[in-house]
Amino acid sequence: MKTGRRVWGAATAALCLLVSGCAGAGALGGSGERTVTIAMVSNSQMQDAIKLAPAFEAENPGIDLKFVSLSENQARAKITASTATGGGEFDVVMISNYETPQWAANGWLVNLSEYSDATTGYDENDFIPSIKTSLSYEDSMYAVPFYGESSFLMYRKDLFDQAGITVPEDPTWQEVAGWAEKFDNPDAKMSGICLRGKPGWGEVLAPLNTVINTFGGRWYDEDWNAQLTSPQVEEAVQFYVDTVTEHGQPGPATSGFGECATQFAQGNTAMWYDATSAVSVLEDPASSKVHGNIGYAKAPKVEKSDPGWLYTWALGIPESAKNKDDAWKFVSWMTNKDYIQRVGTELGWSRVPPGSRLSTYEIPEYQEAAKAFGEITLESINNADPKNPTVQPVPYTGVQFLTIPEFQDLGTRVSQQISAAIAGQKSVKEALEQSQQYAEVVGKTYQENR
Repeated sequence: MKTGRRVWGAATAALCLLVSGCAGAGALGGSGERTVTIAMVSNSQMQDAIKLAPAFEAENPGIDLKFVSLSENQARAKITASTATGGGEFDVVMISNYETPQWAANGWLVNLSEYSDATTGYDENDFIPSIKTSLSYEDSMYAVPFYGESSFLMYRKDLFDQAGITVPEDPTWQEVAGWAEKFDNPDAKMSGICLRGKPGWGEVLAPLNTVINTFGGRWYDEDWNAQLTSPQVEEAVQFYVDTVTEHGQPGPATSGFGECATQFAQGNTAMWYDATSAVSVLEDPASSKVHGNIGYAKAPKVEKSDPGWLYTWALGIPESAKNKDDAWKFVSWMTNKDYIQRVGTELGWSRVPPGSRLSTYEIPEYQEAAKAFGEITLESINNADPKNPTVQPVPYTGVQFLTIPEFQDLGTRVSQQISAAIAGQKSVKEALEQSQQYAEVVGKTYQENR
């Protein structure tokens, strides 16, 4: 597959304008000569890492840490712009299995397997195989996982028990829609389900693409002809939009992972379909009113079984980093087995970053804390199939994204159309017709370069 340097370059040129202001955005610490600057997404598990970071500085005198913690969309834009242009603002960047293999092929990332092999006890082979593979290029890891995830259905056991409903291990989307209608009760400030609707290819498109895939849809056929106006895609998107607008949370077009986590944790919605990593928030008594009262089921299906996504937030070191050796010291500290133990003993076992290391699932304290969700999390991660994400064959890999450099821009544009449909600003048909035009432009570049 072509790496599309010119596409990355064009996309990041506009983003460069954003980078000049990022050095101080959300920054903490960092006053010494050996400062490691880390750009991270501001999810709860990453905030836990910032809380624990003074321990790293105590263990590594002379190294100061400076965190730049941003929302997912902001972080992705700034990290991409800085790394693609060799700006050198960041020594450590939080990226995913979307960026890692492409950026490694472009020569933008440091080979971390070389560091890992030289670090006693780090144990790269302990990473969950599917996650490790997704972060590798030419058999070497260019980012290491902080946590890994698939997607599954979360539901309130008390409500379903009261209604006499038994949720099967692998429910269908039609069943989920029926339950959403049943439990939707605006007078009681209870929605039937929470689904992402916020623009962003990492926001609304993450769950929606799994729905498109399992309904039999795809973004392109094998010859790179765009398929976003196909009957299968239109049916899937109309289903998603109808479900969230008729029985979903208030303000669905502005809801992302964080907003739905709050809705579910506060007991305001009966179901939530999203990342398996959400358990770190939902099963924490300090942040959730429904902890211990949550049921988990596989990603809902229609035609394709096991449609859940495969994703990991991981840490990489740009080739432009100024302090690579110190950067690896922090990266290895935040992703090793001892960090898992530290989170468990100091913050609680339910807040351990899940889905990265096999050994995590052998810790007795974590097994007890994760007995409701540990097994299904591992099974969902293992069953996710980025190489065969759809019912019909496709020329790309990736479940909730397409592993092509154009997808950052294409996915963002399409997500804006879908979000507009959720907001009632246009019909699903109009949104998909505009999306089809965007997709056709990208498809033609691949057709011309075959």
